[in-house]
Amino acid sequence: MNALDLSLHRRFASSASHGFVRRTIDLVVASAAAVILAPLMLVIAMALLLEGGRPILFVQTRLGAGAQPFHMYKFRKFDVRCDPDGLALTVVGDGRLTPVGRFLAATKLDELPQLWNVLIGNMAIIGPRPESMAFADCFCGGLEAVLQYRPGLLGPTQVLFRHEAHFIPPSMDPVRFYREILFPAKARIDLSYYPKRTIRSDIVWIWRGFLAVCLVGFHRRSPFEA
Repeated sequence: MNALDLSLHRRFASSASHGFVRRTIDLVVASAAAVILAPLMLVIAMALLLEGGRPILFVQTRLGAGAQPFHMYKFRKFDVRCDPDGLALTVVGDGRLTPVGRFLAATKLDELPQLWNVLIGNMAIIGPRPESMAFADCFCGGLEAVLQYRPGLLGPTQVLFRHEAHFIPPSMDPVRFYREILFPAKARIDLSYYPKRTIRSDIVWIWRGFLAVCLVGFHRRSPFEA
């Protein structure tokens, strides 16, 4: 085996090893979280049933690794009478939100069912935010490289843009602002992080994501601010 072949072999072995460790972390964290948070998820499900009936879950097709679509699960935030093909973004003062839905949106507890997505393997604990099909055409001009990574429940953009709706100027069309400003900003952050990620840095982002969820009402400062 020559030096080039040996280098490639080591790189592949290292990548495979890291992939195995990350998947193991995903399974351990998601399993533990699902068990610990099961009572809370049951309470949320009952609250949604009492408030508006079924469905309890909101199921939407998102883009996964390799641009493969998958079904992502969330607790329903909007009134059951809302058009499922309506505005693809949740905005400040969104009239579609129910009282329980507003609480879920503020705390991000609506995303707990995505633990199932992690367990079955179409999402990871740490990865780029899975994008809705409404913005699939935004992956262009080099930004499509984000799609080589498995989407995640947590990560740099999920923490930095946790209060994304508050960044959208009231005077601007939210979809246009997302397409022209927020989407490219998040994609560039992902592309600066994931090619250089380490197991240790992923664990740091898990911790930061946990803190961001716990500190409800904080971290509303826009990442565009100096």
